[in-house]
Amino acid sequence: MAIVQDWLPASQENYEKILFWWKLYPLLASFQWFVSWYGMGKTSVQSKFNIPGRIAWMTMEVPGFTTLLYIMSTLPAQHGITDLPWQNKVLAGLFVIHYTYRAVLFPIIQPSMSPIHVLVWANAIIFQLCNATCLGSWLAAYGPTTQEEWKAQNWSVLQFSIGLVLFYVGLTANYFSDEELREIRRAELRRQAKLKQQGKTVDKHYEVPQNGLFKYMLYPHYFMEWVEWLGYWIAAGAACTPARCFLVNEFFAMLPRAVSGGKWYKEKFGEDKIKGKYVIIPGIY
Repeated sequence: MAIVQDWLPASQENYEKILFWWKLYPLLASFQWFVSWYGMGKTSVQSKFNIPGRIAWMTMEVPGFTTLLYIMSTLPAQHGITDLPWQNKVLAGLFVIHYTYRAVLFPIIQPSMSPIHVLVWANAIIFQLCNATCLGSWLAAYGPTTQEEWKAQNWSVLQFSIGLVLFYVGLTANYFSDEELREIRRAELRRQAKLKQQGKTVDKHYEVPQNGLFKYMLYPHYFMEWVEWLGYWIAAGAACTPARCFLVNEFFAMLPRAVSGGKWYKEKFGEDKIKGKYVIIPGIY
């Protein structure tokens, strides 16, 4: 049963239309270079258009993997496909694993979350829906749907294995980098609670993360997410345009935020505090 006829799940013609526009997302993301405002995280500001952090995060991230699961469960039957190759199922599973953490567990286990502006929230939902539609449609019907079609793409188990290793290295490092940031927030909440008990004024406190990959860079959680989705693209093969688009679009969406964040760290703590750390790309920047 289609939720929106020929769009969800998408017909092949509409899939190709969405994919065409999805390839152009870097142009939209590049507008971030021209504005300093970003309404979430440490740059969140008070606004009547803010949504509570946990609610906003979960509702803007969950549409991604739920849309992909819906497409995987409905689109194959529309094309007479009774059983998909194991590669399609594993790739879909990897996507769901990532977003089970990112969309569901992440907002639950965060000690605190700043409000998210409705514009950031809406843009994230559009990102998730486009990405899931393209990936899900490719995996469900419009990419290789037989072992013969996989082999025709010069795909190999070795290639898949290398991609899988990179994916899990990125996912694991991303989690532990997030955990380092969570520990800083836990310590800050304990500090604030102690000051409140003493009847003292509580000011918001920030610090430069120093453990794990933060010893070497300011945004390892961003970089390792790129590693994760690079691994995904390698596993899917060079012919998987949606996986390539996902990686490229994440890069263009996240790089301006990291560059802006690097300037924020420098202004907030001074050059000496971040000396020797790359911002986001080891050995380059």
